Amino acid sequence: MRADLHIHTVASDGCWPPERVVAEVKSRSIGLFAVTDHDTIASVPAAEALAREAGLAFLRGVEVSASLDGRLFHILAYGFDLESLALTALLHENRAKMEGFNGDIIHALIAAGYPIDADAYDAYEYDPTRGGWKGLNFLIDEGLCTGVRDFFDNLMAGLSLEMPTFAHPAEAVAVIEQANGAPILAHPGMSLRRVGLTAETLRPLLESGIAGLECYSQYHDDATIRFCLDWCARHDLLITGGSDCHGGFVGREVGVPLVDTADLRLGELEERIIRQL
Repeated sequence: MRADLHIHTVASDGCWPPERVVAEVKSRSIGLFAVTDHDTIASVPAAEALAREAGLAFLRGVEVSASLDGRLFHILAYGFDLESLALTALLHENRAKMEGFNGDIIHALIAAGYPIDADAYDAYEYDPTRGGWKGLNFLIDEGLCTGVRDFFDNLMAGLSLEMPTFAHPAEAVAVIEQANGAPILAHPGMSLRRVGLTAETLRPLLESGIAGLECYSQYHDDATIRFCLDWCARHDLLITGGSDCHGGFVGREVGVPLVDTADLRLGELEERIIRQL
């Protein structure tokens, strides 16, 4: 069956609530999917229940932020226990760091002379179906940027701010495994684009304990996909794939690239797929 194991909802920075995700997945004849919001599992229970009702196969997911050598990595956790206190604590810590960082951006822009009211930002609320996050939507509404690309290329580029430092991948992997989940490196071709995707640049992630790669991704060309598949085969690792769709935000379409479960190697995750009762 068709599969998409990387979809975001309004719980992080996507435009769609779980109901819309399930409707879109079903309309595209995708039989297996996962909701993988950034550092939150808030939409997972609802998506799981809706998937059961719709007769779809579902895999619990979350995209966990991690840091290595000053670079941000996203580790997709699949099939975990929802009640894991360790995973909950790590996700809460990551979200708090990002919320603090977004506040730092606003104050840095104020210091740079932009006409921004800090109190107005603190009180600001927005419709999450717009996608993105609080700081981005606030700056759009203030007329200071036109969208996510403009935000990064023009506003962020002029600030000397560094991303927060998250847990080392080995620590994130340990927490995911403690929650009975499987840790998969998300879109490695994009994550390692600055240093190049090679066996050597993947070595620290392998040593950190990742269980596989998201080989099929909209970020990957055919050569990158082949490299990822071969690397996973050499190291006996899992193979996943997904769209990284955020609804209408950032323009990635659900179900693209076209992935069939026959293309994947889910291993232990096969037993953690939740199906209709």
